[in-house]
Amino acid sequence: MSKIRGIYAAGMSIFNDDLSLNIKKTILHAENLIDQGCHGVAVFGSTGQAQLISITEKIQLLNKLSESKYKDKYIIGTGLNSLIEVINYMKLSSSLNFKTFLIMPPAYYKYGDNEVFNFYSKLVEAVPDSEIILYNFEKLCGYKFSLDCVKKLVSKFPKQIIGVKDSSYNLYENLDLENFSIFPGSETKLLKGLELGCSGIITATCNVTGELSRKVYDDFISKKKQTENQKLVDVRNVFDKYNLISSLHTYFSQKNKIYKNILPPLSLLNEQDEKDLMEKLKNLNFKIKSSMAA
Repeated sequence: MSKIRGIYAAGMSIFNDDLSLNIKKTILHAENLIDQGCHGVAVFGSTGQAQLISITEKIQLLNKLSESKYKDKYIIGTGLNSLIEVINYMKLSSSLNFKTFLIMPPAYYKYGDNEVFNFYSKLVEAVPDSEIILYNFEKLCGYKFSLDCVKKLVSKFPKQIIGVKDSSYNLYENLDLENFSIFPGSETKLLKGLELGCSGIITATCNVTGELSRKVYDDFISKKKQTENQKLVDVRNVFDKYNLISSLHTYFSQKNKIYKNILPPLSLLNEQDEKDLMEKLKNLNFKIKSSMAA
């Protein structure tokens, strides 16, 4: 049995007009995702624009997040390249009783399995009470986890390396490790992944598909007939036609203009893409819920 299971949204970050992080509304957004069916939320992942947010603002949010009614349902992303900064950030998070982390290898530099093993070894040695979900997304960091690297990390650190978010999709069909959570990064892989023994999903679009995804998950667990999976896949496929962060902020901005605020160099969809997105979702009878950061 894997350590963590379920439907997790890669939470969005909400910004003020001056592009400072709106901590209160970012947390409210995450809490509402859980209210609508997500088992939890990964904060400060790529969807949350973590790489573009200052460490000061991240720390400020963590302090407030520790007071959330759902504080035990969060996975903490880092969005940092520096080993020392990641360690310090993890230690601070641990002091606030956040123990579970989603950590991607550093971006920009070229390296291989041995260097990645060393990087995570340093993290575990520095913060031994942590639980780490590996973030496998070659498109963003330039490195793709191999099966051997994951197995080696889990063998050496079974209590600390507890899972993987697989957004490169080279692992979820082939990994089978005891007490290890596997989360494909797309709703299109949810049902197949569950059938293969995966633990659920962690995705950007669970910001909008949380209720549908939870229905598919619960019906699988209860061995009920699937009635919503095709619609779930269709909705994800619509969002996949665009940059996910841009499309999500554009989508939510239909009801609340604060979602129009996005950190450069990211941007909202252009007028034509916005129109196409909303029309395609309307054709699927997929309607926007009330604003989550009202």
